[in-house]
Amino acid sequence: MRVWFLSAGLALMCMAQSAAAGTVLIVGDSISAGFGLDTRLGWVSLLEQRLKHEGFTDQVVNASISGDTSAGGQARLPALLVEHKPALVILELGGNDGLRGQLPTQLQQNLASMIDNSRASGAKVLLLGMQLPPNYGVRYTKAFAEVYSNLAEQKNVSLVPFFLEGIGGHPELMQADGLHPTAAAQGQLLENVWPTLKPLL
Repeated sequence: MRVWFLSAGLALMCMAQSAAAGTVLIVGDSISAGFGLDTRLGWVSLLEQRLKHEGFTDQVVNASISGDTSAGGQARLPALLVEHKPALVILELGGNDGLRGQLPTQLQQNLASMIDNSRASGAKVLLLGMQLPPNYGVRYTKAFAEVYSNLAEQKNVSLVPFFLEGIGGHPELMQADGLHPTAAAQGQLLENVWPTLKPLL
């Protein structure tokens, strides 16, 4: 009888761990898609390794597409939520909106919709903020950067203020195009995200 109880207890513990495991869905652009890199070296792969190392059983689904905009992500998100039923959605979008000079107000509306849809599906949300190079003009770059802080305040959403902190503006950590981080920068991308991400798991 004692052996039975021990076996049942172990089975329940395994079931509890399985139930606690969730899916982390990343909806991003080329930075999370690993543009120009072996994807095994990208920050998303490093995140998977970190999760395993720290004992998390969460599955990571990388639904990032190079060149994607917030409008593209918004259009793709409903099907992704149905398919993967994530516990956490990481939104890494907006850089291409800014590079194309699109209105910050439209970016904010698109990201707000994605936050609302993710939460309606039962997922937590982590927003990764972006900034533009100064050559886009002070007024535009300021309005663009404020999109993320505005959403964090209005939606009470977790925010990494600048995903490329410590990387943007450092040529040695950027590929020749000046837009995409090198393989050497991927660890820093993870470190920028991890302190805010971990409490959401």
